[in-house]
Formats: sequence, C-alpha cells, structure tokens
Amino acid sequence: MKTLTKFTLLTLITCSLLGCYNKEKLREHIQKEYDESRATNKAKGDFCYFLGSVKLPYTDEPVLESDSQWASWNKGKLAKTLPLFAELGLLSQTPVEGQSGIYRYDLTDLGREYWHQFIDNRWKKPFYNSSFCYGPKKIVKVKDITEKTYEKGRFTGRKETQVNVKIDYQVLDTPDWVLNNQDKLNALYTVKVKLPGKNYPETVTFIKGDDGELYHEPLAYLLMKPRSTE
Repeated sequence: MKTLTKFTLLTLITCSLLGCYNKEKLREHIQKEYDESRATNKAKGDFCYFLGSVKLPYTDEPVLESDSQWASWNKGKLAKTLPLFAELGLLSQTPVEGQSGIYRYDLTDLGREYWHQFIDNRWKKPFYNSSFCYGPKKIVKVKDITEKTYEKGRFTGRKETQVNVKIDYQVLDTPDWVLNNQDKLNALYTVKVKLPGKNYPETVTFIKGDDGELYHEPLAYLLMKPRSTE
C-alpha cells in the first residue's frame, strides 16, 4: 500500500467497533486533503474542464493522415473545446489571415484566473495538459460509514477491508462564466455544472491495513473530459 496515504487510526476513532468512527475528524481530514492537494497542484478549484493537450498560444491544426490516433483525438477535442471557451471569454480567438476557418487562441485576463496546466514530461515530447478550473469543495458532513471485506481488493490485490465514507459537499465560488453557460458546458462535458448552495454526494474509500491503520488514495481535483465526438 505504498501508493496510499496513511491516516493514523488513533486520531480517527475512540473505540474499535464500526460506528465509533469520529465523523467530524473524518470530515476535517477529507477537507484538509482536498485543500492541500489544491495548493500542491496549484489548481484554481476542484473541478477542471479539460481542453486537451495544448500549449498556448495555439493555432488550429488540421487532422492529417499521418497523425497518430492520439494526435487525431487531441486535435478533434481542441476543435470543440477551444471555440467554446473563447465564446465564454476565457480565450481570445483571432482569425489567421489568408486561412479560412483557422484561428489563433490565447488566454484572456479572465482565462488566466482559472487556467491550470499540468506538464507531463515522461515522454520525449512534453504534453501540456490544460484545463480551466473552478469551485473549491467544502465538505459539509459525513453521512454514513460502512465496512466491507473483499477476498481480492482493488487497491492491494489481496484480502482487504474497505471503509466507505459517504459525504455531502458544496462547491464554493462558482464563477459567472460557469453559471451563465450551464447548457453549453453540460452539452460538451461528461460532468454537469456544480451549483452553489446545493449538496452533492460523494464516497471516499479508506483501506484498513494489517497494521490497523487507515489508508486512502490521494484526493485531487476532478478532471472533467469532453464527450467523445467520434
């Protein structure tokens, strides 16, 4: 379980039976995890609209027969996402002289406020995974805690006990460019816009280790991908 984050059990419960978990301690811990992840990743929120792999400024590139499957997919996504966010005011869209239907895109001042880019340097050529992010999560409450033991768990590949923590959260500071364009964003992306003042459910899964401690996968922002246009 080296890839899981340890959460010391003694700080979490007051006794060993299910039902004795301290819900407030769990809520505080989950909130802290999201806050620290956001600070580490320098993301502007916990919900990120993925544009594709793109380094701005960017000029439209046609799909070529020689393109790899990934390159074709990426160009196809950018042809949908970039015009949308230009319409929303986060990108500028400038026609390229002498090239009908070809545009050059760059960040606007509004776009810079919400821009997030993760550069993947594991390959010969870096990938500029680019998004616009909004809305830090506020964990409202822990609703329920259940345990279940599996003979072959999805985290460890062997017998494991999962502690499933059901929470409610709200989204803070949803910007106008999201609120005023819900239909357009919902039509292109697989995750619907999160509205302010509304509770949303989520389940965070912990693993009870052989040492009696709790572990979980690191919590991070949700990367919302555009729907397939194929």
